[in-house]
Amino acid sequence: MASMRKNLGRLLAANPYPGRGIVVGKTKNGKRAFFAYFIMGRSENSRNRVFKTYGEEVKAEPFDVQKVQDPSLILYSPVKAVGGHIIVTNGDQTDTIEASLKAGHCFRHALMQRTFEPDAPNFTPRISAVLHLGKRAKDFSYELSILKCGDKKGRGCDRYFFVYTPESGTGHLLHTYKKDASPLPSFEGEPVRVKLGNDLAAIAEEIWNGLNEENKISLVCRTYDLKTGEMEQIVYNKHMR
Repeated sequence: MASMRKNLGRLLAANPYPGRGIVVGKTKNGKRAFFAYFIMGRSENSRNRVFKTYGEEVKAEPFDVQKVQDPSLILYSPVKAVGGHIIVTNGDQTDTIEASLKAGHCFRHALMQRTFEPDAPNFTPRISAVLHLGKRAKDFSYELSILKCGDKKGRGCDRYFFVYTPESGTGHLLHTYKKDASPLPSFEGEPVRVKLGNDLAAIAEEIWNGLNEENKISLVCRTYDLKTGEMEQIVYNKHMR
């Protein structure tokens, strides 16, 4: 039996530091595929970012280039499109998944090549999703994954994959950190089932307002019409609001 869907805004508000997060699902009326991706940060280097869009691609770029200290794990493309597939991730594994799909391989094939981030002692998980839009509305499906450190010393990678049949009004939330602590504890368990409405702006506001005011940085929310492929998108950047 499926678990009860939770209120997305309240779920986020209860956690001051979920880190980076992905939500994927289908709107309440069943007409549109949905995803959201948000980033948060505690350091000046991490907070010095904005989302910029280039067609269907989204890039995390510096807000102030002169303040960039280490770009290796903070600047990347969290969103890319490959054919009828939309890739959403929290790091440069976006490029690995893109290359795998273009070569005729799959989401799992790509992520078997990657591990968690090398940022000891946190060993931040790599979270990823892919939306398979297909040519017909009934073909829509999605997958999520989290790659986690197997122990406190960074030895071994545990890889988890989740494949879902979309349900109207339901999304799945996956984020990097269980809570705010030092070191940061990784997310545990299965992606959380959350409620989704129909209005993109309302969902975006719910997520943005739920995120901790001090730590939130950027958010992108997008829907695709499952019949026409029409895209709608909203981007929030704390530095630009």
